[in-house]
Amino acid sequence: MKDPEPPRGQPSARPLVAILSGAGVSTDSGIPDYRGPDGLWRRDPEAEKLVTYDFYMNDPEVRRRSWLMRRDSPAFRARPNAAHEAVVRLAESGVPVRVITQNVDGLHQAAGLPERKVLELHGTSRSVVCTGCGARTTMAEAIERVEAGEADPPCRDCGGILKSATVMFGQALDPDVLADAVAITRACHVFVAVGTSLQVQPAASLAGLAVEHGARLVIVNAEPTPYDPLADEIIREPIGRSLPALLRRLAQESRPA
Repeated sequence: MKDPEPPRGQPSARPLVAILSGAGVSTDSGIPDYRGPDGLWRRDPEAEKLVTYDFYMNDPEVRRRSWLMRRDSPAFRARPNAAHEAVVRLAESGVPVRVITQNVDGLHQAAGLPERKVLELHGTSRSVVCTGCGARTTMAEAIERVEAGEADPPCRDCGGILKSATVMFGQALDPDVLADAVAITRACHVFVAVGTSLQVQPAASLAGLAVEHGARLVIVNAEPTPYDPLADEIIREPIGRSLPALLRRLAQESRPA
């Protein structure tokens, strides 16, 4: 397990901040979100099939389109933005921080947040896994094969179907990763849900779990979420400006007297 910081109630512990980050955190890096006003699923509902497990496994044409989508994805050219950098500054200030992210772009780590402080609930788009034998390779290697003419590159070890190492619609989350996320949520003092519609379960339920265990809930999102009634604070301002300001305030509040 990725250890949560010292639990609530330990005398020397500074308040643990858990951050649930969604697609809205990466939009300023040029990666579109999914369910926002201009989200990918709203612009092209058919695109959801490309990341739905049953469609992907049973339809070679869906796989071919999926590989082209990965090849052209802005995620591989994206760089961390002000929101990612603000989380790193909070951690560097001495505040115990854990990020539970629904994103698969790796930008929290690229900004400088240590791997041990990031839980990727939905996996990573930077790796590829074989659905047959479980062999892993890099996404960069798979994209090179696509660009070389392999429309649906098979596993080189067993010939099985390759997919990105992400959790597609219709797949369950890794139970160990989810268990770690639950443990961090139960231990935190402040739970910040940022850039997420809080509609995808079980990730969304972490907001309610945090409140049940006494945490202060702050929601930073452009549109209302189902968990707004539980929030101590709701921020609708653009994330690139509002999250750095919020995290600076949390850092100041957590300073020892």
